[in-house]
Amino acid sequence: MTVRFVAVYETPADPAAFDRHYREVHVPLARRLPGLRRYTLGQGAAAVRGEPYHLVAELDWDSMAELRAAFESPEGRATAADAGRLAELAPVRSMVLTLTDPD
Repeated sequence: MTVRFVAVYETPADPAAFDRHYREVHVPLARRLPGLRRYTLGQGAAAVRGEPYHLVAELDWDSMAELRAAFESPEGRATAADAGRLAELAPVRSMVLTLTDPD
């Protein structure tokens, strides 16, 4: 099983400042999350309706318990605090989902 946390950021007022903060501060924090298996970023995501998104982040764990433990850890609290700063720079939507095989 894979559990994925997804954060979708709208276009910030200052894209360069957002990108700099995300890559220099947020990525190093998130990479320290316990149990993190995969961390990918996508930029320029085209919305089916509406404006394109600036950034999509996907973080994977092996189970919901591991994801919860990661977010409850000191590293998780530091990452969440910084996510609050990012939310000031660009509107964000986030979700957690369990990936399953469609068969």
